Amino acid sequence: MAREYLKKARLHSRSDASDTRETVRRILDDIEAGGDAAALEYARRFDGYDGEILLSREAIEAAAALVPERLRKDIEFSHANVRKFAEAQKATLRDIEVEVLPGLVAGQKSIPVDAAGCYIPAGRYSHIASAIMTVTTAKVAGCRHIVACSPPRDGVGVAPAIVYAAHICGVDRIMAMGGVQGVAAMTFGLFGLPKANILVGPGNQFVAEAKRMLFGRVGIDMIAGPTDSLVLADASADPEIVAADLVGQAEHGYNSPVWLVTDHRELAEEVMRLVPRLIEDLPELNRENATAAWRDYAEVIVCADREEMAATSDTYAPEHLTVQAGDLDWWLARLNCYGSLFLGEETTVAFGDKASGTNHVLPTSGAASYTGGLSVHKYMKIVTWQRATRSGARPVAEATARISRLEGMEAHARTAEIRLRKYFPNETFRLSADG
Repeated sequence: MAREYLKKARLHSRSDASDTRETVRRILDDIEAGGDAAALEYARRFDGYDGEILLSREAIEAAAALVPERLRKDIEFSHANVRKFAEAQKATLRDIEVEVLPGLVAGQKSIPVDAAGCYIPAGRYSHIASAIMTVTTAKVAGCRHIVACSPPRDGVGVAPAIVYAAHICGVDRIMAMGGVQGVAAMTFGLFGLPKANILVGPGNQFVAEAKRMLFGRVGIDMIAGPTDSLVLADASADPEIVAADLVGQAEHGYNSPVWLVTDHRELAEEVMRLVPRLIEDLPELNRENATAAWRDYAEVIVCADREEMAATSDTYAPEHLTVQAGDLDWWLARLNCYGSLFLGEETTVAFGDKASGTNHVLPTSGAASYTGGLSVHKYMKIVTWQRATRSGARPVAEATARISRLEGMEAHARTAEIRLRKYFPNETFRLSADG
Protein backbone atom coordinates (compact mmCIF):
# COMPACT_ATOMS: atom_id res chain seq x y z
CA MET A 1 0.00 0.00 0.00
CA ALA A 2 1.37 3.40 -1.01
CA ARG A 3 1.00 6.40 1.24
CA GLU A 4 -2.51 7.79 1.05
CA TYR A 5 -3.07 11.49 1.64
CA LEU A 6 -6.40 12.15 3.34
CA LYS A 7 -5.35 15.79 3.47
CA LYS A 8 -2.68 17.37 1.26
CA ALA A 9 -0.98 20.74 1.82
CA ARG A 10 -2.01 23.47 -0.61
CA LEU A 11 1.09 25.55 0.14
CA HIS A 12 4.65 24.98 1.29
CA SER A 13 6.56 27.01 3.86
CA ARG A 14 9.45 27.77 1.51
CA SER A 15 8.62 31.04 -0.22
CA ASP A 16 10.45 33.57 -2.35
CA ALA A 17 12.47 35.71 0.01
CA SER A 18 13.93 38.12 -2.54
CA ASP A 19 12.14 41.18 -1.13
CA THR A 20 13.13 40.23 2.42
CA ARG A 21 16.72 39.68 1.32
CA GLU A 22 17.03 43.10 -0.26
CA THR A 23 15.48 44.85 2.75
CA VAL A 24 17.79 43.07 5.18
CA ARG A 25 20.87 43.76 3.08
CA ARG A 26 20.09 47.47 3.02
CA ILE A 27 19.56 47.63 6.79
CA LEU A 28 22.76 45.71 7.55
CA ASP A 29 24.78 47.93 5.23
CA ASP A 30 23.30 51.10 6.76
CA ILE A 31 24.02 49.98 10.32
CA GLU A 32 27.53 48.76 9.59
CA ALA A 33 28.32 52.13 8.02
CA GLY A 34 26.39 54.29 10.49
CA GLY A 35 27.05 52.43 13.74
CA ASP A 36 25.10 53.23 16.90
CA ALA A 37 23.22 56.15 15.38
CA ALA A 38 21.93 54.11 12.45
CA ALA A 39 20.86 51.26 14.73
CA LEU A 40 18.99 53.71 16.96
CA GLU A 41 17.22 55.21 13.95
CA TYR A 42 16.01 51.77 12.83
CA ALA A 43 14.93 51.00 16.40
CA ARG A 44 12.82 54.15 16.43
CA ARG A 45 11.35 53.27 13.02
CA PHE A 46 10.61 49.58 13.52
CA ASP A 47 10.38 49.13 17.29
CA GLY A 48 8.74 52.50 17.95
CA TYR A 49 11.13 52.81 20.86
CA ASP A 50 13.28 55.68 22.06
CA GLY A 51 14.22 54.51 25.55
CA GLU A 52 17.20 52.90 27.25
CA ILE A 53 18.96 50.46 24.88
CA LEU A 54 21.20 48.59 27.31
CA LEU A 55 19.19 47.88 30.42
CA SER A 56 20.69 49.07 33.68
CA ARG A 57 20.70 47.01 36.85
CA GLU A 58 17.92 49.22 38.17
CA ALA A 59 15.82 48.60 35.05
CA ILE A 60 16.32 44.84 35.37
CA GLU A 61 15.32 44.91 39.03
CA ALA A 62 12.25 47.00 38.20
CA ALA A 63 11.22 44.56 35.47
CA ALA A 64 11.72 41.57 37.78
CA ALA A 65 9.44 43.20 40.35
CA LEU A 66 6.63 43.22 37.78
CA VAL A 67 6.79 39.44 37.24
CA PRO A 68 4.24 37.56 39.37
CA GLU A 69 5.70 35.21 41.97
CA ARG A 70 4.13 32.11 40.39
CA LEU A 71 5.61 32.96 37.00
CA ARG A 72 9.02 33.64 38.54
CA LYS A 73 8.96 30.17 40.09
CA ASP A 74 7.94 28.60 36.77
CA ILE A 75 10.81 30.38 34.99
CA GLU A 76 13.22 29.20 37.67
CA PHE A 77 11.87 25.63 37.31
CA SER A 78 12.39 25.68 33.55
CA HIS A 79 15.85 27.21 33.92
CA ALA A 80 16.90 24.49 36.37
CA ASN A 81 15.80 21.75 33.97
CA VAL A 82 17.46 23.31 30.93
CA ARG A 83 20.67 23.92 32.88
CA LYS A 84 20.75 20.34 34.18
CA PHE A 85 20.32 18.90 30.70
CA ALA A 86 22.90 21.31 29.24
CA GLU A 87 25.41 20.37 31.91
CA ALA A 88 24.89 16.69 31.07
CA GLN A 89 25.42 17.48 27.39
CA LYS A 90 28.63 19.36 28.14
CA ALA A 91 29.91 16.37 30.12
CA THR A 92 29.86 14.35 26.88
CA LEU A 93 32.59 16.63 25.51
CA ARG A 94 36.00 15.81 26.89
CA ASP A 95 39.53 16.69 25.99
CA ILE A 96 41.42 13.73 24.59
CA GLU A 97 44.89 12.81 23.41
CA VAL A 98 46.06 9.73 21.57
CA GLU A 99 49.46 8.46 20.50
CA VAL A 100 48.82 8.06 16.79
CA LEU A 101 52.16 6.30 16.38
CA PRO A 102 55.23 6.12 18.61
CA GLY A 103 56.42 9.64 19.24
CA LEU A 104 53.42 11.44 17.66
CA VAL A 105 50.61 12.55 19.96
CA ALA A 106 47.43 14.25 18.71
CA GLY A 107 44.63 15.70 20.79
CA GLN A 108 41.24 17.34 20.89
CA LYS A 109 40.23 20.30 23.04
CA SER A 110 36.83 21.96 23.52
CA ILE A 111 36.92 25.76 23.79
CA PRO A 112 33.77 27.90 24.24
CA VAL A 113 33.37 30.93 22.00
CA ASP A 114 34.00 34.19 23.81
CA ALA A 115 30.87 36.23 23.04
CA ALA A 116 27.35 34.97 22.31
CA GLY A 117 24.41 37.00 21.02
CA CYS A 118 20.97 35.62 21.89
CA TYR A 119 17.92 36.83 19.99
CA ILE A 120 14.65 36.55 21.92
CA PRO A 121 11.46 37.15 19.91
CA ALA A 122 8.68 39.25 21.40
CA GLY A 123 6.42 40.17 18.54
CA ARG A 124 3.25 38.11 18.31
CA TYR A 125 4.20 36.29 21.52
CA SER A 126 6.71 36.99 24.29
CA HIS A 127 9.10 34.05 24.03
CA ILE A 128 10.13 33.70 27.66
CA ALA A 129 11.35 30.17 27.00
CA SER A 130 13.69 31.35 24.24
CA ALA A 131 15.53 33.47 26.79
CA ILE A 132 15.95 30.40 28.98
CA MET A 133 17.04 28.12 26.13
CA THR A 134 19.60 30.42 24.55
CA VAL A 135 21.15 32.15 27.55
CA THR A 136 21.35 29.06 29.77
CA THR A 137 23.16 26.95 27.19
CA ALA A 138 25.62 29.76 26.47
CA LYS A 139 26.32 30.13 30.18
CA VAL A 140 26.83 26.40 30.73
CA ALA A 141 29.09 26.24 27.68
CA GLY A 142 31.34 28.84 29.31
CA CYS A 143 30.92 31.88 27.05
CA ARG A 144 32.54 34.84 28.80
CA HIS A 145 30.09 37.45 27.52
CA ILE A 146 26.42 36.86 26.73
CA VAL A 147 24.13 39.52 25.27
CA ALA A 148 20.39 39.06 24.90
CA CYS A 149 18.39 41.34 22.65
CA SER A 150 14.61 41.47 22.42
CA PRO A 151 12.15 43.82 20.72
CA PRO A 152 10.80 46.44 23.15
CA ARG A 153 7.17 47.44 23.32
CA ASP A 154 6.02 51.02 23.43
CA GLY A 155 5.63 52.16 27.02
CA VAL A 156 6.90 48.84 28.39
CA GLY A 157 10.31 48.13 26.90
CA VAL A 158 11.45 44.52 26.88
CA ALA A 159 8.78 42.24 28.36
CA PRO A 160 9.49 41.99 32.12
CA ALA A 161 9.29 38.17 32.11
CA ILE A 162 11.92 38.01 29.34
CA VAL A 163 14.15 40.37 31.30
CA TYR A 164 13.78 38.25 34.42
CA ALA A 165 14.41 34.98 32.57
CA ALA A 166 17.53 36.26 30.81
CA HIS A 167 18.83 37.72 34.07
CA ILE A 168 18.51 34.59 36.20
CA CYS A 169 19.96 32.48 33.38
CA GLY A 170 23.19 34.47 33.52
CA VAL A 171 23.04 37.09 30.77
CA ASP A 172 25.64 39.88 30.95
CA ARG A 173 23.74 42.59 29.08
CA ILE A 174 20.14 42.93 27.90
CA MET A 175 19.49 45.10 24.86
CA ALA A 176 16.09 46.61 24.11
CA MET A 177 16.26 46.25 20.35
CA GLY A 178 14.68 43.79 17.95
CA GLY A 179 14.73 42.78 14.33
CA VAL A 180 17.65 43.17 11.96
CA GLN A 181 18.93 46.14 13.95
CA GLY A 182 19.27 44.00 17.08
CA VAL A 183 21.10 41.25 15.20
CA ALA A 184 23.37 43.85 13.58
CA ALA A 185 24.15 45.53 16.90
CA MET A 186 25.33 42.25 18.42
CA THR A 187 27.32 41.28 15.33
CA PHE A 188 29.07 44.63 14.87
CA GLY A 189 29.68 45.23 18.58
CA LEU A 190 27.64 48.43 18.86
CA PHE A 191 26.87 50.34 22.06
CA GLY A 192 30.16 49.23 23.62
CA LEU A 193 29.33 45.52 23.40
CA PRO A 194 31.88 42.93 22.28
CA LYS A 195 31.36 41.62 18.77
CA ALA A 196 29.41 38.38 18.92
CA ASN A 197 31.18 35.21 17.82
CA ILE A 198 27.85 33.40 17.44
CA LEU A 199 24.21 34.43 17.02
CA VAL A 200 21.50 32.11 18.31
CA GLY A 201 17.77 32.10 18.77
CA PRO A 202 14.60 32.09 16.65
CA GLY A 203 13.11 35.11 14.92
CA ASN A 204 10.92 36.22 12.04
CA GLN A 205 11.93 36.02 8.38
CA PHE A 206 13.96 39.25 8.64
CA VAL A 207 15.96 37.99 11.61
CA ALA A 208 16.52 34.63 9.89
CA GLU A 209 17.70 36.36 6.71
CA ALA A 210 20.04 38.64 8.66
CA LYS A 211 21.63 35.61 10.31
CA ARG A 212 21.98 33.91 6.93
CA MET A 213 23.69 36.95 5.42
CA LEU A 214 26.03 37.40 8.37
CA PHE A 215 27.02 33.73 8.58
CA GLY A 216 30.73 33.41 7.98
CA ARG A 217 31.75 36.61 9.69
CA VAL A 218 29.85 35.31 12.71
CA GLY A 219 28.64 31.83 13.62
CA ILE A 220 24.95 31.02 13.80
CA ASP A 221 22.95 28.20 15.33
CA MET A 222 20.91 27.57 12.15
CA ILE A 223 18.80 29.29 9.51
CA ALA A 224 15.28 28.78 10.79
CA GLY A 225 12.04 28.70 8.84
CA PRO A 226 8.48 28.33 10.16
CA THR A 227 8.16 25.82 12.97
CA ASP A 228 6.87 22.38 11.96
CA SER A 229 5.64 19.26 13.76
CA LEU A 230 4.75 15.67 12.88
CA VAL A 231 2.74 13.16 14.90
CA LEU A 232 3.13 9.40 14.40
CA ALA A 233 0.08 7.61 15.79
CA ASP A 234 -1.27 4.07 15.65
CA ALA A 235 -4.62 2.59 16.66
CA SER A 236 -3.75 2.87 20.35
CA ALA A 237 -3.48 6.67 20.21
CA ASP A 238 -6.12 8.95 21.72
CA PRO A 239 -7.51 10.98 18.78
CA GLU A 240 -8.40 13.94 20.99
CA ILE A 241 -4.82 14.21 22.29
CA VAL A 242 -3.42 13.80 18.78
CA ALA A 243 -5.71 16.57 17.53
CA ALA A 244 -4.80 18.83 20.46
CA ASP A 245 -1.08 18.35 19.78
CA LEU A 246 -1.50 19.25 16.10
CA VAL A 247 -3.50 22.37 16.96
CA GLY A 248 -0.99 23.29 19.65
CA GLN A 249 1.73 23.58 17.03
CA ALA A 250 -0.42 25.08 14.28
CA GLU A 251 -1.06 28.16 16.45
CA HIS A 252 2.59 29.21 16.01
CA GLY A 253 1.81 30.90 12.71
CA TYR A 254 -0.22 30.85 9.51
CA ASN A 255 2.56 28.95 7.69
CA SER A 256 3.51 26.42 10.39
CA PRO A 257 3.09 22.92 8.90
CA VAL A 258 1.66 20.10 11.00
CA TRP A 259 1.48 16.51 9.79
CA LEU A 260 -0.25 13.36 11.01
CA VAL A 261 1.13 10.01 9.85
CA THR A 262 -0.77 6.89 10.87
CA ASP A 263 -1.56 3.33 9.85
CA HIS A 264 -5.12 3.58 11.17
CA ARG A 265 -7.64 5.30 8.87
CA GLU A 266 -10.34 5.57 11.54
CA LEU A 267 -7.96 7.49 13.80
CA ALA A 268 -7.03 9.84 10.96
CA GLU A 269 -10.64 10.56 10.12
CA GLU A 270 -11.52 11.25 13.75
CA VAL A 271 -8.57 13.60 14.18
CA MET A 272 -9.60 15.48 11.03
CA ARG A 273 -13.09 15.86 12.50
CA LEU A 274 -11.78 17.12 15.87
CA VAL A 275 -9.12 19.60 14.75
CA PRO A 276 -11.49 22.31 13.37
CA ARG A 277 -13.53 22.17 16.58
CA LEU A 278 -10.43 22.64 18.74
CA ILE A 279 -9.25 25.51 16.56
CA GLU A 280 -12.59 27.23 16.75
CA ASP A 281 -12.37 27.26 20.54
CA LEU A 282 -9.07 29.24 20.56
CA PRO A 283 -8.68 32.99 21.21
CA GLU A 284 -8.90 35.08 18.05
CA LEU A 285 -5.21 35.49 17.11
CA ASN A 286 -4.39 31.88 17.91
CA ARG A 287 -7.47 30.78 15.98
CA GLU A 288 -6.45 32.76 12.88
CA ASN A 289 -2.97 31.27 12.87
CA ALA A 290 -4.13 27.70 13.45
CA THR A 291 -6.93 27.96 10.89
CA ALA A 292 -4.57 29.08 8.14
CA ALA A 293 -1.87 26.57 9.07
CA TRP A 294 -4.34 23.66 9.11
CA ARG A 295 -6.07 24.77 5.91
CA ASP A 296 -2.97 25.46 3.81
CA TYR A 297 -0.03 23.51 5.23
CA ALA A 298 -1.32 20.49 7.16
CA GLU A 299 -1.24 16.93 5.84
CA VAL A 300 -2.79 13.66 7.01
CA ILE A 301 -1.17 10.51 5.64
CA VAL A 302 -2.25 6.89 6.00
CA CYS A 303 0.48 4.25 5.67
CA ALA A 304 0.46 0.49 5.41
CA ASP A 305 2.44 -0.24 8.58
CA ARG A 306 4.81 1.27 11.13
CA GLU A 307 7.87 0.83 8.92
CA GLU A 308 6.26 2.94 6.20
CA MET A 309 5.23 5.45 8.87
CA ALA A 310 8.83 5.74 10.08
CA ALA A 311 10.15 6.07 6.53
CA THR A 312 7.63 8.81 5.83
CA SER A 313 8.64 10.67 8.96
CA ASP A 314 12.33 10.46 8.06
CA THR A 315 11.51 11.91 4.64
CA TYR A 316 9.81 14.92 6.25
CA ALA A 317 12.61 15.30 8.86
CA PRO A 318 10.36 17.32 11.18
CA GLU A 319 11.52 19.86 13.72
CA HIS A 320 9.30 18.24 16.35
CA LEU A 321 8.36 14.57 16.19
CA THR A 322 5.79 13.00 18.49
CA VAL A 323 5.16 9.25 18.72
CA GLN A 324 1.83 8.12 20.15
CA ALA A 325 2.09 4.42 19.39
CA GLY A 326 2.98 1.11 20.94
CA ASP A 327 6.53 -0.23 21.40
CA LEU A 328 8.24 3.12 21.96
CA ASP A 329 11.69 1.52 22.10
CA TRP A 330 11.24 0.37 18.49
CA TRP A 331 10.46 3.90 17.37
CA LEU A 332 13.41 5.36 19.31
CA ALA A 333 15.77 2.90 17.62
CA ARG A 334 14.23 3.25 14.14
CA LEU A 335 13.65 6.99 13.67
CA ASN A 336 16.61 8.97 12.32
CA CYS A 337 15.58 12.46 11.21
CA TYR A 338 14.07 14.90 13.69
CA GLY A 339 15.01 17.93 15.75
CA SER A 340 13.52 16.66 19.01
CA LEU A 341 11.58 13.45 19.71
CA PHE A 342 8.65 13.11 22.11
CA LEU A 343 7.89 9.48 22.95
CA GLY A 344 4.46 8.56 24.28
CA GLU A 345 1.29 10.38 25.21
CA GLU A 346 2.80 11.46 28.53
CA THR A 347 5.05 14.03 26.85
CA THR A 348 4.34 16.65 24.20
CA VAL A 349 6.12 19.29 22.14
CA ALA A 350 4.98 22.06 24.48
CA PHE A 351 6.90 20.39 27.33
CA GLY A 352 10.11 20.66 25.33
CA ASP A 353 9.23 24.15 24.16
CA LYS A 354 8.81 25.48 27.68
CA ALA A 355 10.13 23.54 30.63
CA SER A 356 11.28 19.90 30.37
CA GLY A 357 14.97 20.63 29.79
CA THR A 358 15.71 19.83 26.14
CA ASN A 359 16.28 22.84 23.91
CA HIS A 360 13.53 24.26 21.72
CA VAL A 361 15.77 26.01 19.17
CA LEU A 362 15.58 23.27 16.55
CA PRO A 363 16.13 22.68 12.80
CA THR A 364 13.15 23.40 10.56
CA SER A 365 12.23 22.92 6.89
CA GLY A 366 13.80 19.46 6.68
CA ALA A 367 17.16 20.53 8.11
CA ALA A 368 16.82 17.81 10.75
CA SER A 369 18.02 15.41 8.05
CA TYR A 370 21.55 16.74 8.59
CA THR A 371 21.73 18.71 11.84
CA GLY A 372 20.44 18.88 15.39
CA GLY A 373 19.25 21.80 17.46
CA LEU A 374 20.84 24.31 19.80
CA SER A 375 22.96 22.86 22.59
CA VAL A 376 26.12 23.65 24.50
CA HIS A 377 27.98 22.06 21.59
CA LYS A 378 26.96 24.93 19.29
CA TYR A 379 28.91 27.34 21.48
CA MET A 380 31.99 25.11 21.61
CA LYS A 381 34.89 24.99 19.19
CA ILE A 382 36.29 21.47 18.89
CA VAL A 383 39.94 22.10 18.08
CA THR A 384 42.86 19.74 17.59
CA TRP A 385 46.54 19.84 18.49
CA GLN A 386 49.61 17.67 17.98
CA ARG A 387 53.10 17.20 19.35
CA ALA A 388 55.90 14.93 18.14
CA THR A 389 59.37 13.71 18.98
CA ARG A 390 61.91 13.81 16.16
CA SER A 391 61.69 10.07 15.67
CA GLY A 392 57.92 10.29 15.72
CA ALA A 393 57.95 13.01 13.09
CA ARG A 394 60.12 11.02 10.69
CA PRO A 395 57.59 8.70 9.01
CA VAL A 396 55.01 11.50 8.87
CA ALA A 397 57.50 13.85 7.22
CA GLU A 398 58.47 11.26 4.64
CA ALA A 399 54.84 10.54 3.70
CA THR A 400 54.00 14.25 3.70
CA ALA A 401 56.84 15.11 1.32
CA ARG A 402 55.91 12.41 -1.17
CA ILE A 403 52.16 13.15 -1.08
CA SER A 404 52.80 16.90 -1.43
CA ARG A 405 55.04 16.43 -4.47
CA LEU A 406 52.49 14.13 -6.09
CA GLU A 407 49.93 16.92 -5.59
CA GLY A 408 52.34 19.47 -7.05
CA MET A 409 52.72 21.35 -3.76
CA GLU A 410 56.49 21.67 -3.60
CA ALA A 411 56.63 24.20 -0.75
CA HIS A 412 54.61 21.81 1.39
CA ALA A 413 57.07 19.03 0.62
CA ARG A 414 60.01 21.20 1.59
CA THR A 415 58.57 21.97 5.04
CA ALA A 416 58.76 18.24 5.71
CA GLU A 417 62.10 17.75 4.00
CA ILE A 418 63.88 20.52 5.92
CA ARG A 419 63.05 18.80 9.18
CA LEU A 420 64.32 15.44 7.98
CA ARG A 421 67.63 17.00 6.94
CA LYS A 422 67.98 18.76 10.27
CA TYR A 423 67.01 15.83 12.49
CA PHE A 424 68.72 13.06 10.49
CA PRO A 425 71.65 14.71 8.67
CA ASN A 426 73.49 11.49 7.94
CA GLU A 427 70.61 9.65 6.29
CA THR A 428 69.21 9.57 2.77
CA PHE A 429 65.49 9.73 2.09
CA ARG A 430 63.43 8.87 -1.00
CA LEU A 431 61.10 11.88 -1.13
CA SER A 432 60.20 12.18 -4.81
CA ALA A 433 56.61 11.86 -6.01
CA ASP A 434 57.35 8.57 -7.80
CA GLY A 435 58.87 7.05 -4.65
